[in-house]
Amino acid sequence: MRKIVAATAAVVLSAGLVSASPAVAGGSKPEVDTKRLTQAVQVNGVLQHLRQLQTIANRNGGNRASGLPGYEASSDYVAKTLRAAGYRVREQTFTFPFFAENSPATLVQRTPEEKTLETGVFTYSGSGTVTGPVVPTKDVVIPASPTPSSTSGCEAADFEPAPAEPSVALVQRGTCDFGLKASNAKAAGYDAVIIFNEGNPDRTELTTGTLGSPVDLPVVGLSYDDAVALVDDVRAGGATASVTTDTVTDLERETHNLIADWPRRTKHDDQVVVVGAHLDSVPEGPGINDNGTGVAGTLEIAKQLARTGYTKKLQRPVRFAFWGAEELGLLGSQHYVDSLSDGARSKIYANLNFDMLGSPNYVRLVYDGDGSSFGTAGPAGSGQIEKVFTDYFGRARLATDPTEFDGRSDYGPFIQYGIPAGGLFSGADDVKTERQASIYGGTAGEILDPNYHTPQDDITRVNTTVLGQLTDGAAHAVATLGLSKKGLYGDGARTKVRTNATVKKAPKVTEGPAAQR
Repeated sequence: MRKIVAATAAVVLSAGLVSASPAVAGGSKPEVDTKRLTQAVQVNGVLQHLRQLQTIANRNGGNRASGLPGYEASSDYVAKTLRAAGYRVREQTFTFPFFAENSPATLVQRTPEEKTLETGVFTYSGSGTVTGPVVPTKDVVIPASPTPSSTSGCEAADFEPAPAEPSVALVQRGTCDFGLKASNAKAAGYDAVIIFNEGNPDRTELTTGTLGSPVDLPVVGLSYDDAVALVDDVRAGGATASVTTDTVTDLERETHNLIADWPRRTKHDDQVVVVGAHLDSVPEGPGINDNGTGVAGTLEIAKQLARTGYTKKLQRPVRFAFWGAEELGLLGSQHYVDSLSDGARSKIYANLNFDMLGSPNYVRLVYDGDGSSFGTAGPAGSGQIEKVFTDYFGRARLATDPTEFDGRSDYGPFIQYGIPAGGLFSGADDVKTERQASIYGGTAGEILDPNYHTPQDDITRVNTTVLGQLTDGAAHAVATLGLSKKGLYGDGARTKVRTNATVKKAPKVTEGPAAQR
């Protein structure tokens, strides 16, 4: 799952956890009996795939990022498994703006005293080492206001004239995107940029994000507290710092999506259910929860759907998709949907998305398709998909919380085109509340996946309990949408009339409610 940064204010969005009471029990009787599939999809089978993905990462620099060998090896494994199960598999190649760090960025304050500051590189930062005076913009807001108000670096006039020697601009987060701040600093003559967090509630930690496009100078992040101390030193007589980044950018790097179809026609071939999970990790780690768990769960569902014979009963096609370059902006799923003709796009019946199913400090999250919790519904049919999931977990007496369609995963391009979507999620970088800890266990006050986008996102940190529960829920939804005769909208339901029955003619009604039926 990618980190989302707002275009104007560079705000990391919430995964949509709310304090409303969770769904626990209930749910109507399912139309489709999916028990044989959910029993066949077992945690052990999912873990077998996860172990393969971990081994691939171990052999390929510790990651499975698009554009790097670990992704290619992951794709080869998934394709081989799908073909062995009987699926037709194809690669959909596309180019994308690749970015990676060769080594971690560093930020060392040199004067008035030497100290190493925690930092991180911005996506599409340039490479290099710059040592020189630190110069804050004219409009940094210290102390921070209670609400976001910084416009630091959004205009050329915000910058002091750059010194003659190499120098480092210090810019505060807020209002405009990071790329504009960095470009304005470069235009003002600076050789490196530090962007620090704004300092309002929830905006104090080390901040990083994407510049949107390559900027030819080092750009790193800093926490609000470290920046305040640095600004104090500057104002007290000056400060110098060294910024080092070691990055690679390739705007035409190739990667691909992996698309698998079952080679058999169905009654409703114009109603394709696309089941997706992103195959890539971030370059910083092996990505076993994000999103090895979604990949492994989806792969095992595809395998068992064929093995149990459910594929012989499909009412509509089920297409399994493994997306590339999700972590750089949902690029694979966006390319897939954009590349379809209008006619082909209109035949996508629904999208199911599975991203991060084994978070260590989990919450069982279902996307809020009907908008009842967040006020914004997904495209028509999304509410019905949500109900497939909540009914399943309700019958199992397992609590769920709603989560918002916030654009953080590969359902995003589908709902942009009005395609109904839904899915499951166990949490990324949101903090678990006391209420959620009382329901799901775990630790309140800590994020749902403490290893999110780090080298520690490995197979030893996956919560197998929630992985099994969410994979079963995913299997149920795949089978329900694929095998349902009534479908999401009840179109398949038909009232049977006995032709030999005696039919009494009803009296003609000209007034009243009955005449309006």
